Amino acid sequence: MAEETVTPYSRSDQGKKEQVEQMFDKIAPRYDFLNHFLSMGIDVLWRRKAIRLLKGKQVSKVLDVATGTGDFALETLKLNPVEVIGVDISSGMIAKGNEKIEARGLSDKVKLIQGDSEDLKFPDNTFDIITVGFGVRNFENLLKGLKEMNRVLVPGGKCAVLEFSQPTKFPIKQLYGFYFRNILPLLGKMISADSAAYTYLPASVDAFPYGEDFLKIYSEAGFKEVIEYRVSFGIATIYIGSK
Repeated sequence: MAEETVTPYSRSDQGKKEQVEQMFDKIAPRYDFLNHFLSMGIDVLWRRKAIRLLKGKQVSKVLDVATGTGDFALETLKLNPVEVIGVDISSGMIAKGNEKIEARGLSDKVKLIQGDSEDLKFPDNTFDIITVGFGVRNFENLLKGLKEMNRVLVPGGKCAVLEFSQPTKFPIKQLYGFYFRNILPLLGKMISADSAAYTYLPASVDAFPYGEDFLKIYSEAGFKEVIEYRVSFGIATIYIGSK
């Protein structure tokens, strides 16, 4: 399945990576509110399930890719790691995330830094666990980003990718499609400083290779024992792979 390139700003001359950075910088001040409001809080449950699927392994270092404001990075503390690092291309998101971490007194445990998820500045075989929530869909080159994640994962380490997918059964498919394409962009436009972000979201989900198509790319990137767990009737999927 060929991967279609969908960008936030169709009239921009910038590449997808630069557009995604610009978009998230714009929506960073309202991102946490919008994220939980528009998903009706279900995104919290999805992250918790992903962490449960990762339990059972002794963990020293965790990397949260495309960390945003650090929600998934904070959730990984349930794995009792020594250190959690979150990486995101948007300085605005990193700033908001670090404010949240500092307010919770967790700055000694969790650190968010700006960086390119497709060019991770870490040595090979560094992290025991890697997570990424709703981020791989925004990669400019999906396979390259996944290969980078595999590179910095220790042998035997696990990676959890949480991403939107598309339900297939009636009436969830129809209700989800209507909400995602009509209600969500309207609410996003009313509340956010950047209406393009919430028209980009459904367009990027439509173009994303979910399910078996994603598992093939996951395997091509070097991950083994790849498996998917669909949540909330297929609205999202958790993909687990190991190195």
